[in-house]
Amino acid sequence: MQFQQLRSFREVAAEMSFTRAARNLHYSQPSVTAHIKNLEDYIGAELFHRAGGRVQLTEAGMRLLPHVEKIILIAEAACIDAASAGGTRPAA
Repeated sequence: MQFQQLRSFREVAAEMSFTRAARNLHYSQPSVTAHIKNLEDYIGAELFHRAGGRVQLTEAGMRLLPHVEKIILIAEAACIDAASAGGTRPAA
């Protein structure tokens, strides 16, 4: 499981569109599709129903989403915290 896959999953779930998610993330649509497919393979469950250009979360997707949102919030907070340390490097 990779962070990019989680970000793509969260954005597709928010937009209910692979195309809009890709545009928002500045990825190509095939990249977002690959992220979701790889995440589904890793988890072993389909995360979205895809039919006629419509996207809907599956039960597995609905269960995964709150965890992914927490993971992303924690990662963002960690980056902000680390950056606030000043970014100085210790002498070698």
